[in-house]
Amino acid sequence: MSNYKFFDQVNKAFDKAAQYSRFDAGLLSQIKICNSVYRFSFPLKKDNGDIEVLHGWRVEHSHHKVPTKGGIRFSMSVNEDETMALAALMTYKCAVVDVPFGGAKGGIRIDKNNYSQDELERITRRYTFELIKKGFIGPGLDVPAPDYGTGAREMGWILDTYRQLNSELNSEACVTGKPIPMGGIRGRTEATGRGVYFGVREACKDKEDMKDLGLEPGLEGKTFVVQGLGNVGYHAAKYLIEGGAKLIGVAEYEGSIYDKNGIDLEKLMEFRKDTGSIIGFGNTKEMEDRGAVLEAECDILVPAALENQINSDNMENIQAKIIAEAANGPTTTEAHDYLKKRGALLIPDNYLNAGGVTVSYFEWLKNLSHVRFGRMEKRAEATSYRKILGVIENISDRTFTEEELEKLASGSGEYELVDSGLEETMIVAYQQINELRKKHDIDLRTAAFLNAIEKVGAIYEQMGIFP
Repeated sequence: MSNYKFFDQVNKAFDKAAQYSRFDAGLLSQIKICNSVYRFSFPLKKDNGDIEVLHGWRVEHSHHKVPTKGGIRFSMSVNEDETMALAALMTYKCAVVDVPFGGAKGGIRIDKNNYSQDELERITRRYTFELIKKGFIGPGLDVPAPDYGTGAREMGWILDTYRQLNSELNSEACVTGKPIPMGGIRGRTEATGRGVYFGVREACKDKEDMKDLGLEPGLEGKTFVVQGLGNVGYHAAKYLIEGGAKLIGVAEYEGSIYDKNGIDLEKLMEFRKDTGSIIGFGNTKEMEDRGAVLEAECDILVPAALENQINSDNMENIQAKIIAEAANGPTTTEAHDYLKKRGALLIPDNYLNAGGVTVSYFEWLKNLSHVRFGRMEKRAEATSYRKILGVIENISDRTFTEEELEKLASGSGEYELVDSGLEETMIVAYQQINELRKKHDIDLRTAAFLNAIEKVGAIYEQMGIFP
């Protein structure tokens, strides 16, 4: 797979879906291209005094809506092709879940394990300065977020750097995924994994699809394997388990393990924290290598690591009936077509991992409104619920304890509202793409791309001209 081009893979899926759209070739070409590509290099003075030159990128794929939106990745895999592909996927992902952003992506080619915290802070702040200098960041321009190798800490550094150079009122909205005290939002950390859960749960409700797969509707009792126990993989696994599914296999950087009787996720996380590895946990069986467990017998496979994990080398050995793409681009076009022909149900990345950008959108709105969700209505809701429960007490022999009243009459705070909004978004989006899938007799990935093309194309059509 040395000739693998991620952006080509995205565009192949786009072209496949475009055949079903009503737009002409010229407009489709405009939707598909990356509007702006910024690549740059900058020096880092390391703690020991050495100077190292680092390479970074920021790509804005589509300006049909502004700001553009997309994560920042710290990884040795970062390159121009990958960043363009991820930016394009962000455009389509935002359109599928009706989040009003254009797609973007950024990254720096580093292995963050080779740098101290002070060095990482200098790298992040210099990267931010480069984006500011070229107009690639701002609440109404381009809004970064965490991605592989970054988190709330780095987003906080980005905000602080931006504020030092821009004193605008809405500066908090220049980046999402921030720490709560810096304008972050409750529920953002687990958002992508939580969205994966909602999407898989919705897919498993389809009685017709489950019958075709030889499975019962619902998550209860279904076995699953997860590749990658980072933020997304861990939370996806956590909520799938809470939903009734059973974790039987895990793949991580150091290898993969399997236990048909089930794996205790929380104890595994503790074991890995203590030992630095998942190998040797409990009664699990160590597999040949870190890719072997992907081929294990299971109902659901959740690739939650990097792109190009299910490909021509292993596609014939994949036994899962449902492929739930928690990562971006984990399945190549060739592997997708093979697994589809074999009868597997593939829930595509440009829908399934949209939970992160959905909750980032909520955070952005919070920052622009300058008020925490639930602040004005939570107490009013609680008071109304208590009045209703009081009426129930008056017309029945039932008397609620104070503990019951606290539980039943609590209003919705920020986390509850965010979680409800995320659930609604993932359910409605799945219903939309599933309807298109059945209408055109296509797969879910093609349906998701078609859904996005129709929405983005309609905006260009309304403009009358290309921006």
